[in-house]
Amino acid sequence: MNDDFLKPYSFKENEDKIYKDWESSGFFNPDKLPGKREKTFSIVIPPPNVTGSLHMGHALNASIQDILIRYKRMKGFKTLWLPGTDHAGIATQNVVEKQLKKEGLSRHDLGREKFLEKVWEWKEKYGDIILGQLKKIGASCDWSRTRFTMDKEYAKAVSEAFGHYYKKGWIYQGDRIVNWCPKDATSLSDLELEYKEEKGKLWHIKYPIKESGDFITVATTRPETMLGDSAVAVNPQDERYKKIVGKHAILPILNREIPIIADRFVEKDFGTGAVKITPAHDFVDADMGERHNLPKYQVINEKGRMTEIAGKEFEGLKILEAREKVIEELKKLNLLEKEEDYIHSVAHCYRCDSVIEPLISKQWFLKMDKLAELAIKAVEDGKVKFYPERWSKIYLDWLSKVKDWCISRQIWWGHQLPVYFKQEGTQDSKDKEVKIYVGENPPEGYTRSTDVLDTWFSSALWPFATLGYPEKTNDLKEFYPTSVLSTARDILNLWVSRMIFSGEEFMNKEPFSDVIIHATILAKDGKRMSKSLGTGIDPMTLIEKYGADATRFGLIWQAMGGQDIRWADEHVLAGQKFANKLWNISRFIISKAEDDFNISDPHQIKDEENRKIIDGIKKLKAETENKINGYDFGQALHDIYEFVWREFADKYIEYSKNKDDQETKNILSYSLFEIIKILHPFMPFVTEAIYQRLPKKEKEYLIVEEW
Repeated sequence: MNDDFLKPYSFKENEDKIYKDWESSGFFNPDKLPGKREKTFSIVIPPPNVTGSLHMGHALNASIQDILIRYKRMKGFKTLWLPGTDHAGIATQNVVEKQLKKEGLSRHDLGREKFLEKVWEWKEKYGDIILGQLKKIGASCDWSRTRFTMDKEYAKAVSEAFGHYYKKGWIYQGDRIVNWCPKDATSLSDLELEYKEEKGKLWHIKYPIKESGDFITVATTRPETMLGDSAVAVNPQDERYKKIVGKHAILPILNREIPIIADRFVEKDFGTGAVKITPAHDFVDADMGERHNLPKYQVINEKGRMTEIAGKEFEGLKILEAREKVIEELKKLNLLEKEEDYIHSVAHCYRCDSVIEPLISKQWFLKMDKLAELAIKAVEDGKVKFYPERWSKIYLDWLSKVKDWCISRQIWWGHQLPVYFKQEGTQDSKDKEVKIYVGENPPEGYTRSTDVLDTWFSSALWPFATLGYPEKTNDLKEFYPTSVLSTARDILNLWVSRMIFSGEEFMNKEPFSDVIIHATILAKDGKRMSKSLGTGIDPMTLIEKYGADATRFGLIWQAMGGQDIRWADEHVLAGQKFANKLWNISRFIISKAEDDFNISDPHQIKDEENRKIIDGIKKLKAETENKINGYDFGQALHDIYEFVWREFADKYIEYSKNKDDQETKNILSYSLFEIIKILHPFMPFVTEAIYQRLPKKEKEYLIVEEW
């Protein structure tokens, strides 16, 4: 027996060494796998942000994908798990800008070119940290194919996609209301907002009615925006206001005359049932403004300050300063009826946490009607299936009412729009015209747009751009469409839906057939994990303390099909004990079998207990296959654990201790070999460590053993 087999199992002595051996073998690369492999199985990793480090969600998702890849590799598939990272436009720019701030500099001090050099320097130094952490957990990705959403080949795919949409007339530029982050000075999509419950006030403001001298009272949480009001609206079914629809209100402070209109989208039960309409600063109001042809008064600018249109006494004030002054003026005019405490949901930037301001901005948009149809059809026709199935409803609901996608961002780090402008005529000329050129190599005299594309525009191309699109590569031919996507629920609409319509549009084929939406890991009390509150758990700490196998065990053990996991460390400890148990079982079997270690499938079994354990193992193997194929990983691990510990170790091993016949030795050898194969996708390190110590004549690595 191997000498180190006499010692207790040490994950610290085994895991790093084994991973290096796997990498050296080349077997993570599908082109270097042994034997003839006709069927392919491929997964693209959801690319983590270059600013990121491994969190519990990443660790769970990596474990799920690795189980599938290892299982399919052992089943004889040509397996590709393609890794990579996302440039994460706003997040990465924020990180580098914070570093510059410490030096007393801003990006504007450097200029665009020098600033981007700084970002690339940062990316080269820190951008791949998370990939190294994925290796620690055992992710058997083909690192030779690692991609980045800003590499040259990928940029070509992004430019190609933009040009394709533009030629079809699906990309357009327009002045539209958008979500604006004043701190980052950029637009954001609806999906990039985080809503937080905040204590605020609901102010009831009296608007004089011109024709009668009476008042109509409106309720608002944002009185500063009243300076941009175009109308007061009521529900047409609201009996209280039927007689005044068509009359005019006088906007307090500015004394602007505005119409009183009826619109079915007004909620009768909110506040007084009458609402102020500010089309330039509210999405619902903007839609109402379109329906009623109302003017737009932009009273907040892109820096979060009041504009000239708000009136001279308010111009230049910050939003909260303007709010206080508006309230003060209303009190002076005796037009503030009352104020009350009010808890409401406020949109924040998902990156910097600033409060979002809806405002009108000139942006680039992608028409979504035809693309949404493609994404809906793929799921309704069963070409793409969700696991658990309930997520398909959420996906379809969002797509059924999706708005055009604002794809431009006013930052510097990202894919610069392949759009060029040239102004014809002089600045003062009445017939001046701006010409637009889209594509590479613009004619002379054209200036490139300074906007970049929304990060999600480029990541929507991930399943095929990583395989070589727009070139017709062998990888694209062999591995597209990919087999499975495993991801988190919070990017279902941000990413999954967009990959599906992108695959249909550019490749005429859905990018994957199955989508696994894995559980979200919460703190023990059921709240979201938070580093700032001290409730976050670093998986690297768990790996350092218990080992990668134990950490994977703890993650998968708790993934039992529910929407959320309330994290419990004790399952990681149970995983560590299970690895030790397996090691001790193996040590016993190898010492008992000595030179008679025989892993051939036993036939003509005479002993009843021997027959029972072999039948049990074959049943376990079949059930494990079914559960992996059905993405029921948690239950599969529970079944393996129960069988190995209870049936095999507690019962059969104890029975075998009193037997010294050849049949029992063969059964023990065969059983051990089958068990480490079954368990390998879940706990790859300890099973490989055991495999390397088996007295088996011909062996390479367990990762390429036949299932």
